[in-house]
Amino acid sequence: MKKIFLYILAGSLCFSACKKDDDVENYVEPEDIGVQNTYDDQSIQKFLDANYLDTQGNIKPFSATDTADDNYKKLSQLAPVTLPSGVIYIKRANAQPEDAPATAPGKTIGATDITRIMMRAKTYLGANTNGDVAFISGTDMTGYNTIDVSGSPVIDPKFYYIDPLNDPLITQATTDAAKQPSYYVIEGYNEALQKFKAFDQTDGSPYNLQGVIIVPSRAAFARDAHYNYSGYSFRNRTFVFNFQVYKTTAR
Repeated sequence: MKKIFLYILAGSLCFSACKKDDDVENYVEPEDIGVQNTYDDQSIQKFLDANYLDTQGNIKPFSATDTADDNYKKLSQLAPVTLPSGVIYIKRANAQPEDAPATAPGKTIGATDITRIMMRAKTYLGANTNGDVAFISGTDMTGYNTIDVSGSPVIDPKFYYIDPLNDPLITQATTDAAKQPSYYVIEGYNEALQKFKAFDQTDGSPYNLQGVIIVPSRAAFARDAHYNYSGYSFRNRTFVFNFQVYKTTAR
């Protein structure tokens, strides 16, 4: 009986993986990048209506069958702020440094700071599937899902800041694209993160996620060449970051 269960489980996992691959394979890139931008915006709005933050600030989808999440507010009801770039950020109430007396009032995050962040990072494709515009292919940004994998903050990710004069990824680059900071940096993430303040927590401290950043593809890499962060293409992909800034230090 146990073996049968394992076979069923393995089969279901395989089906899920294949389905995710099928989603990507069936995705049709619009010729007009403006159309992709509208797909992103519509998909983001559906995402904001379909998800909530749990008691630790984790993004969770509403269940159609479980009433336990009925009293949670949608992300769209948590005062999301949209920047001119299209980036959206949400500050979780009562989860900022100023809400914790031991760390108040928090530290301003500088554009070149070394950051230590506990996070989940996922990417999605906004797509039109038979007239239904929504995200498909939700995929972990491999190596940056520290909550579920390492349990330690991400330290100084290149997608936040890279030193154009001294970082060997740039100084030893062999292509013109790889010599540019924009090849590495997710500009929308950098822009939105500076709207938050950093805690002063040590690695290993329990997390209490302080917010969400959603970066549409046009504020990320769009269709440009980019650094291979996670082993798959970020072309046309929207990023969703769910995080807490544990600490920052001046570079």
